[in-house]
Amino acid sequence: MEYRLKKSLGQHFLKDESVCKHIVAKLQEHDFTQLVEVGPGAGALTKYLLPIKNIDFKAVELDTEKVAYLELNYPAIKGKIIHDDFLNIPPPFENTFTVVGNFPYNISTQIVFKVLEWRDQVPVLVGMFQKEVAQRIASKPNTKVYGIMSVLVQAFYEVEYLFDVPPESFNPPPKVMSGVIRLNRKATVVDMKSEKALFVLVKAAFNQRRKMLRNAVRSLFDDEVLADPLFNKRAEQLSIEDFAALTFRMR
Repeated sequence: MEYRLKKSLGQHFLKDESVCKHIVAKLQEHDFTQLVEVGPGAGALTKYLLPIKNIDFKAVELDTEKVAYLELNYPAIKGKIIHDDFLNIPPPFENTFTVVGNFPYNISTQIVFKVLEWRDQVPVLVGMFQKEVAQRIASKPNTKVYGIMSVLVQAFYEVEYLFDVPPESFNPPPKVMSGVIRLNRKATVVDMKSEKALFVLVKAAFNQRRKMLRNAVRSLFDDEVLADPLFNKRAEQLSIEDFAALTFRMR
């Protein structure tokens, strides 16, 4: 049985075995008993995940054609596929689970935000992204790519940029480099007024990132708070701790 690539689903299938093995090796540096693969596609990673001993495995795949292909070529996966959109499902397990995948590029950032919602259940994620997105998630203050995703992910997870993956590792080759990162949930999260307050503040700050912070977030603070010299900075100059501390001073 053959499968077709679907551009609408952002599909680029991994074909480089060494990359697949490298991802699985990084995944196995952490203990886990439940594993969810997002977007298994034609099973490049799946074939290395299915034999891992003593774990419960589930794969989430939206494409009906790929589900049939996987069940035919990897019989061990039968009964373990959730045939649905990852962005629309409830948590696949009741307890904690690790997430892995060569994520469809067109929804990769939404996948990360979904995992953030589930972070009480997801201690580790190992995922492949467009390099630009991977760098954005991992970046530090005072860099051009430091932004909303950097702050919101790093508030709850340590981010490690693991390695680059060149276009020729895929079929079809994407026009960009890819990168694999690992998220490890932080044991202690920086104090903040609320998660919602942090999200609102960070989004407002970076939506006008070229402006002085005072102008970008004026609607969220009283004038006497805005007099603080911290508001003379731009969003990219603030650390996660700075943003978290500011949430307590919001209206």
